[in-house]
This record gives sequence, C-alpha cells and structure tokens, in this order.
Amino acid sequence: MKRLFVWFAFLFFLAGCGRLADGGAGERVTAVSPPTPTVSPRATPTRSRYANAASRECANPVPEDRQFPLPPWPNTNFCRHSVPYDEFLWGGRSRDSIPALNNPELETIAEAELWLTDREPVLVLQLGDEARAYPIPILIWHEIVNDEVAGQPVVVTYCPLCNSGLAFARTLDGQTLEFGVTGILRNADLIMFDRQTESWWQQFTGEAIVGEMTGAKLTPLPVSMVSFADFKTQFPNGRLLSIYTGYDRRYGENPYLNYDSRFSRGTKFYQGELDDRLVPKMRVMTVVVGDTAVAYPYDILSETGAVNDEVAGQPLVVFWKSGTNTPLYSQYIAEARDAGSAAVYSQDTAGQTLTFTAVEDGFVDEETGSVWNIWGTAVSGPLTGTQLTSLNGNEFFWFAWAAFRPDTLVYGTTDGAD
Repeated sequence: MKRLFVWFAFLFFLAGCGRLADGGAGERVTAVSPPTPTVSPRATPTRSRYANAASRECANPVPEDRQFPLPPWPNTNFCRHSVPYDEFLWGGRSRDSIPALNNPELETIAEAELWLTDREPVLVLQLGDEARAYPIPILIWHEIVNDEVAGQPVVVTYCPLCNSGLAFARTLDGQTLEFGVTGILRNADLIMFDRQTESWWQQFTGEAIVGEMTGAKLTPLPVSMVSFADFKTQFPNGRLLSIYTGYDRRYGENPYLNYDSRFSRGTKFYQGELDDRLVPKMRVMTVVVGDTAVAYPYDILSETGAVNDEVAGQPLVVFWKSGTNTPLYSQYIAEARDAGSAAVYSQDTAGQTLTFTAVEDGFVDEETGSVWNIWGTAVSGPLTGTQLTSLNGNEFFWFAWAAFRPDTLVYGTTDGAD
C-alpha cells in the first residue's frame, strides 16, 4: 500500500508541474481560434548524409543515469551525439506538451491592437519586403513557430528561461524540416527536435547535437526584439502572428512569474558554473564580429542610450531605447516593468563613419545631425531614408549567453571593449 501511495503521489506531482505552460481546467482563456490547429503526422525518420550506416550499432548509447526520459524517442539515433548526455536536463515537460505552431494564422496591426498593448514585446523577422512580428505573449506559451515568410520556410523560436528569441531557415540540403519542443534543456536553453529524423537541435546555435543529423547547422536569420509600438511605427503594413492559434492559453499572462529578477542568482534548470562578471539575469545585447564576441549590459546601455565602439576592427554602435516590457516578471506582461530594447549597427554608412548620441526622440549623428530610430533608419536630416547595416545583435540573459560563449568580452569591464 505504501508503494501504491507513493506512486499516486508522484502522478499527482507531475500533473501539477504540467500546468506551468498549459491552460488548465478553470483557467481564463484569452482567445480560442476557430480553425483547427495543424497537427503533423509522426514522420518516418529519413536517412541523411550526416548519418553513418553503422551509427546505430553502439553499446549503451544513452547512460542509465541520464536526466531525461527516454520512452518518447524511439526513432532518435542516440548513437550519434556531439555533446555529453549528462549535459541534458529534463524540464519537467513531455515531448510536444509545449505545442509548436505550424503554418499559423496572421493578423493585421489593427486586429492585434484589440489585444496587444504598445509596450508588449514582439520578435520581428524581416525577409525582403515582408516584415512579420511574433508577439512574445504568444511565443512564451509555444516557443516554436514553423512558418513561411517571403516564400522561405522559417522556424521562429523563443526560450523563456534564456530570454532568447532566434530564427532560422528550416530548409537544409533541399529538405524542409518541421520542429517541435522536446521538453529537454541544455544550459537552460531550449532543445528542439525535427519531425523528419527526430534529431535534437540546440536553439542557441541552431545545430543538431543528437541523432541522425548531428553536426548539421541551420542558417540563422536576423531578428529584433522590440515593442509592438516600434514595430507598427516602422512597418505600418506589417502582419503579426494571430492570437487565434487554435490552443487555449492565457495569452498576455506570464507563466514564469518573477523569473526575471535582475539581481537574483536563481537560474532555473541551469547546472553549470555562473560567470560572475555580471549578475546571471542581466540582459545583454550581444554581437559577434569574426571570432570576437562582446556583451553590452542593459544597465550601461540604459544610462547612455548609445554606445559607440569598435570590435575586431569593425566600428559599431549599440542603440537602446525604453518602452519594451519584460515578459518574464509580472503576471500580466502589459503591466510589467520596462526592460527596453537594443540593436547593433555598423557606424560606416554613406561613405563615412558616424558617431551617435541618444536624444529624446531617437539618436543623432554628430557628423550630419540626422536623427535615427531604433531600426537604424534616418528619419530626419540630410541622411533621411538611409539605413544603417545591422550587425545582427541578439538579446539574452547573461548566464545563458556566457554558458555557450565563455570567451565573451563584457563592455565596461577591464577585459571588455570600452
């Protein structure tokens, strides 16, 4: 009887954990979509050039002391992996229990304004002449969107634990992949899987690290994390991921309440050593030039508004502006504190190297007096209409970035650029 009681208690615990990012019975639902969500059939794994014919013939491919459940992965080739299995940690969620969105519905800015407030964050992907925004109040519940933008299959991802929004082209060697959420983490970062081979992919790098496709790497696409207000100002005809997803979720609410405490050393599901050059959950805008990575802390950026710097011979500027709420602190994202947003651009444009200063309505260059916005677009002055070249910076929590790039220089410290 004692064993039976413990077993039922364990099941009850799992049921409770499953409510973290699922809509539970009796919970308020913001929106329910009329269309039925796309459910992809379980694909038959296909061989790829990354697999070795004898690669499934290995002894004890997954150690018995692993920290993740094995039964949901009968088709994953665990004989192929590029990182040790003891680096993986089960996040308490089963495969697909955080459901990815596939070929989602879109909505206009006017439709989004019915539920999305100006300060709520969106992840913006621009390909060609098409700009699309993925509201974080939706992404925080799904983490992966398999979409097509400007005719290109893409996967848009957001890892709440790392505060990392990244996008990739999902066509590789002529094959279009479709991704889902494993429920497994590495360095607290999202591990994705493709439904074609059931290989596991690291969100941070876009690289397959377990399975048939180990060693394959997705092509990253530039994205920006900004406020809804900044998106609609720059792209008045842009479209957004629709709130009508087909799933019952409390869009607009944060299932990771109080996670984003800037001075807390608590890092859920992270087991590695912390780089104490910054507090773990300091937001940083990161840029990589050649082999040199630099992190710009938001506490410095918020004081200056613009940082002129040079990394590996590349003159660059980091812009920061207020008005973008954190999605990971308050219960309602619309009421959260202002975390701001940042972007990185080359200072070289129009045949000269510009030097920038933050002003009330944007950023002004000292050379021509032109005024620029957070998108790197000159909105007034002699260079009106000129576009700065993006250096594809990305926002992360410091602990997550440092786990993957420990060689990073930190701006404003003795080892960093300044």
